[in-house]
Amino acid sequence: MAVRLLGRVEKQLDEALQHEHGLPLSEYRALCALSRPDSGSALRMGELADRIGLKDSTVTRLVGRLEARGLAERASAAGDGRAVAASITPVGRQRYAEATPTYRAALGDALEDALANVYLADLAAWVRTGESAVNGAATLGPPAGA
Repeated sequence: MAVRLLGRVEKQLDEALQHEHGLPLSEYRALCALSRPDSGSALRMGELADRIGLKDSTVTRLVGRLEARGLAERASAAGDGRAVAASITPVGRQRYAEATPTYRAALGDALEDALANVYLADLAAWVRTGESAVNGAATLGPPAGA
């Protein structure tokens, strides 16, 4: 049940970000990770993948899409010319800032919906338990000695 609810929350977030900003949730998360002060000026692809929970190859393609739209850029990682690092551009930082209120509002709505669904599921389980108890008592007959 929790996995389904998480999937629903992520779907709502993705739909809101795509509708309002043309920005998929995965790209928003990448911009978020790249915009954090603790990321310095750039993050290696592997580190970015770890921060947003995606595979390295997926992040490489994702950063390519961000780069094509001017939201991020790639360069050789400092200290290791073989490694590639990504950094957010000023346009990417602005896009992230514009999308953040939408993300927060959609997250609040999605969590509210998820909690309502959990409450309803718990209520339904409680009712089913009560029905089972009532139906079970009805089939048992009168108490012994009556």
